[in-house]
Amino acid sequence: MQHLSFKHVFIGMLLCLLLPTASAQTTDIARVEYLYIPFSGSDNSLQRYRALLQAPIPINREKDQYFVIGLEYRYIDIDIENNLVLTQQQIESVNSLHRIEGYLGYTFRLKENWIMGIRGGARINSNLETSVISDDIIYTGAAYVIIDHKEGEGVSKPWRLIMGLNYTSTPGRNFPLPLINYYREFHPDWTYTIGVPKMNLRRYLNTSHKDALQAFVTLDNFFANIQNNFFVNGNLNVQAENISMTNVLAGLGYEHYFTDHLLYYGYLAHTVHNEFRLRDNERETAYVIDNGNSFYFRTGIKFKF
Repeated sequence: MQHLSFKHVFIGMLLCLLLPTASAQTTDIARVEYLYIPFSGSDNSLQRYRALLQAPIPINREKDQYFVIGLEYRYIDIDIENNLVLTQQQIESVNSLHRIEGYLGYTFRLKENWIMGIRGGARINSNLETSVISDDIIYTGAAYVIIDHKEGEGVSKPWRLIMGLNYTSTPGRNFPLPLINYYREFHPDWTYTIGVPKMNLRRYLNTSHKDALQAFVTLDNFFANIQNNFFVNGNLNVQAENISMTNVLAGLGYEHYFTDHLLYYGYLAHTVHNEFRLRDNERETAYVIDNGNSFYFRTGIKFKF
């Protein structure tokens, strides 16, 4: 069994914090998104298609009591070319990955400017070569508090702080991890966010705030179970039981608001850390598919609160 170093713990924290950002704390009602990564130094590439739908059900609006039902689907298309290690059958077994997630959340106001939230759910992360098996299913849970000071409440520079804990049953990460995210509007046309998995500095381009540019550093990743495990190129020490990728990247983004709630976004970035590999369930590496830094492009349309 591999012992966790500081680097492993740090990367694990970043990975697990993706989940609450994608569901529990998001204000998105609907989103469609496309991602493309052409890996530098190889003919490998990756495309991801994502659709998200959340339905907030009001229980008591005055106390901010809501149930939130969420559904999300991600399809990942991996193109591995000119590979002399993996067989064609092994490549075909990991070139189509699926993530199907459902969750239920509940929010309520603790006191003025303080909102508490909890969420639980499950998702299928798998190459789905056959019907769903137990190793494909990951359970999730999160609890968090939001301290939100908005403009017009005696605050000249609105800010928001999110703190909490997040847990997933992803193999190799069987412990809850902390979440912290701080957002502030420090000028009528400028905002910044400090936290994980994203930090950014945003500049609105017009007084209507319909267009904005941002510089950001963020993390993106995926994980999927491999149903028919295999050994790579005669290496009988570590079996390929799952496939995962972790990207830390920096770049620029553009947002255009069609209305107060409907917007287009596009991000162009370059990775500063790339870890794309086959692993066993103890996070031991079976094979490195790609670890070179590369360009990253993500775009989509979303409707939010």
